[in-house]
Amino acid sequence: MGNTKKDLETDTKTKKNSVKTKSNTKKDANSSSSKIKSKSEEKKRINSKTTTKKTTTMQKSTNTKSNAKSNNKKASTTTINKTKTNISKSQNNNINSEIKIKSVEITEIPRIEQIHYITVKRRKLNKKNLLLLIILFISILSLFFAIFNVLFWFIDNRNINKQIDDISYVTKVEVVNDNENTEIIEQDNIQESDPYWDYIKMDMINVDFNELLRVNKDTKGWIQVNGTNVNYPFVQTNNNDYYLTHAYDKSWNDAGWVFLDYRNNLSNNDRNTIIYGHSRLNKTMFGSLKNILESGWLSNQDNYVIKLSTQYENTLWQIFSVYHIPTNNDYIQTEFRDNNEFYSFATTLLNRSQYNFNTTINENDQILTLSTCYKNNEKLAIHAKLIKKESR
Repeated sequence: MGNTKKDLETDTKTKKNSVKTKSNTKKDANSSSSKIKSKSEEKKRINSKTTTKKTTTMQKSTNTKSNAKSNNKKASTTTINKTKTNISKSQNNNINSEIKIKSVEITEIPRIEQIHYITVKRRKLNKKNLLLLIILFISILSLFFAIFNVLFWFIDNRNINKQIDDISYVTKVEVVNDNENTEIIEQDNIQESDPYWDYIKMDMINVDFNELLRVNKDTKGWIQVNGTNVNYPFVQTNNNDYYLTHAYDKSWNDAGWVFLDYRNNLSNNDRNTIIYGHSRLNKTMFGSLKNILESGWLSNQDNYVIKLSTQYENTLWQIFSVYHIPTNNDYIQTEFRDNNEFYSFATTLLNRSQYNFNTTINENDQILTLSTCYKNNEKLAIHAKLIKKESR
């Protein structure tokens, strides 16, 4: 019995040990299975990596293959192109050699055209430059010409002023009263309101010409216009050109001098006596006659007379007409067929006046005309009639 119990206890122990071993085996089996699973997962991971590597390597190989193929193709195409270009070069060389041999003139044509175009262009440029040079030269020349003109103008004015001073210094001009030699020129149908009655009471001037004739033998008389700078000797020669460019002493001067028309004869009492003079800007010669058209001069009736003194007689003239017109010669007529023609002429001058001097003209009158430049292509004319004289 004691043995049986021991046996039973041993059996139970063995059973327990077997159960433990079984449980341990189960645990071991479970742990082994988990290890197997982890190993399998690692294998899978490794396999995936290897597959990706294989794929990438495959792609690279495919790319390299494709690149190689394309490079091969390019190389083949370049070789083909090279061969073609070599062929074309050889052909072109052959063609060029043929062209050089057969058609030399054809290759020269475009060169000739280019040369022609260049030469034409150069000619145009040369013409343009030449034109510019000509314009520049003309402008410079005109500038120098203007400067010289201004310079000469000042020199001429200085010389003229000096001669005027010298003449006034050596010349004796005196006022003379009426005497037994004085003659009043009677007028027909003169109204009492006509200023003629006042003017015939004015004195005349008498000039000693001895010193003047020593300076210039062409001296013919002396003229004085009230209210102006006109107070000079006047000269006469055989033309109306010389004293346009010569001073009283006969030196060259663009200011000229006051001169009598070469057609007039002071001893014959011409119907129209004409005296000319330049209209100078410095108011010398007849330059101050433009003042006659100004209200300042016109407002003083004592200015409406002109006084002359010659070697033959002293005279007093009453102004009846003042105007400026485009340049013409109809007012400087000196000869007339009869009194009717003269009266028609005198009436025309009277009607042209830009100011009413409240006087008349008749067929028996004698006229004194002063003529000068007014503006470009215009003349200023002053006409007066003889109202008193005195023989010398």
